[in-house]
Amino acid sequence: QVQVVESGGGAVQAGGSLRLSCAVSGHTFSTLTLGWFRQAPGKEGDFVGGINWNYGVTYYADSVKGRFTISRDNAKNTGYLEMNSLKPEDTAVYYCGITTHLSAVRSAYELWGEGTQVTVSS
Repeated sequence: QVQVVESGGGAVQAGGSLRLSCAVSGHTFSTLTLGWFRQAPGKEGDFVGGINWNYGVTYYADSVKGRFTISRDNAKNTGYLEMNSLKPEDTAVYYCGITTHLSAVRSAYELWGEGTQVTVSS
């Protein structure tokens, strides 16, 4: 059974940093993309970024480019979202999902973790 589990959320002041983890287990996909999305209260869910697991190619939303970095550790089957220079508008529940496509569209993702809260205070 494929499982996706996020961890690492928390509260931080503006300008601070957090690292989220996304552990993926049980998959047998030959290709895999791990994507990060976030949803703030009362807002639509936004794409944050993603990584092609096989080649390590990353892509990001414009709103986080230069501040967030996505990586993965193949040995641990874990992806990471390193968030620096955090802003109050980054406050949201962050979700990671997996898909066999390369996509920034939420509906393309087949399995999701339960999410982790990130709160940035001013």
